[in-house]
Amino acid sequence: MRQKGFTLIEIMVVVVIIGLLATLILPRVLGRQDEAFVAKAKSDIRALSSAMKLYRLDNFNYPSTEQGLEALMKRPDGDPPAKNWKSGGYIEALPRDPWGNPYQYLSPGERMEFDLWSQGSDGRPGGDGVAADIGNWNLEQRK
Repeated sequence: MRQKGFTLIEIMVVVVIIGLLATLILPRVLGRQDEAFVAKAKSDIRALSSAMKLYRLDNFNYPSTEQGLEALMKRPDGDPPAKNWKSGGYIEALPRDPWGNPYQYLSPGERMEFDLWSQGSDGRPGGDGVAADIGNWNLEQRK
């Protein structure tokens, strides 16, 4: 008897859709664009982190900093090799943060196995409030 359930990919797609809806609807409904942008960045970081974990399951390691987040879309060259890279990739497109800046990636990370973050509204390291960095290490701390 075959069991039915959701795959991790289906769950990731739903998380990304919820993040997109939050980005589009929340500013209009609540008038809180900054909060919506922070929520969108957190959603993107969670989705990219999930894709990274799938990459690691297939290839036994995370991509290097040099291989970067692009390794989720196209087979990376260099070390460490991606021996079991999934045809079609792990994401369709690499998102930019809500402020239009690229997400940052460091592997091995300084805080976790890999660090993945947005530099906030100012696009620079550090900062306070909306300009503060939002990373996979502090998703639950920052409201």
